[in-house]
Amino acid sequence: MGRRREGREIAVQFLYQIDLQKEDIEQQLVNFWKSRSTDGPMTPAHTRDFAEKIVRGILQHRAALDVKIASLAKNYSLPRIATVDRNVLRLGLYELLYQPEVPPVVVIDECLEIAKKFGSEESSRFVNGILDKAYGELLRINASESSWAPAGEPSQQPPASAPQEVLTRPDSLPQAIEPG
Repeated sequence: MGRRREGREIAVQFLYQIDLQKEDIEQQLVNFWKSRSTDGPMTPAHTRDFAEKIVRGILQHRAALDVKIASLAKNYSLPRIATVDRNVLRLGLYELLYQPEVPPVVVIDECLEIAKKFGSEESSRFVNGILDKAYGELLRINASESSWAPAGEPSQQPPASAPQEVLTRPDSLPQAIEPG
C-alpha cells in the first residue's frame, strides 16, 4: 500500500474517532498515534505527516464540507449518513476542493477503495454517487469561470492535459443515490 493511501486510511480512522469522542482533538491525536504504535508497526513519519495534514485541513473546513455533503446527499441528513461514509466523503470533498494538485479521478478512486475497506456493502456506491456529483459540479463551475482559449477567442475545448471524457460530459455523471 502506498504512503498516500495509508495516510488517507489513517485520516479516515482518526476522523471516525473524533466523531465518536468529543474530547480535545490535540489530545485525541496524541492518543491515536500512541495506540497505533502499540497495536502494530510504527507509522512512518512521512505517512503520519500526510495523514495529519489531511486531518487538520478537514477539521479546518469541516463545517463547509458538512454543508456540501448535506446538499449533495439529497434526502439524507448528515447524522443519518454512516460515520465511515461521512468521513470518507469529508476526505474526498476536502481533496477535491482544497487540494487541486491531486487529480480528482485519483481522489474518487482512493475514497472508493477506503469505503470498500472500512464501510458497509453499499458504502462505495453511496460515496461514488456523492463524489461524482461533487466533481460534476466542480467541472461546471470551472468551465463557466474560465475558457480554455486565448483571451478574445471563445472555445469549449479543455486543455490537452485534461481528461477529455470527463470534462466533456459532466451532466452524464451519476447522481447521488436516493433512498429506496
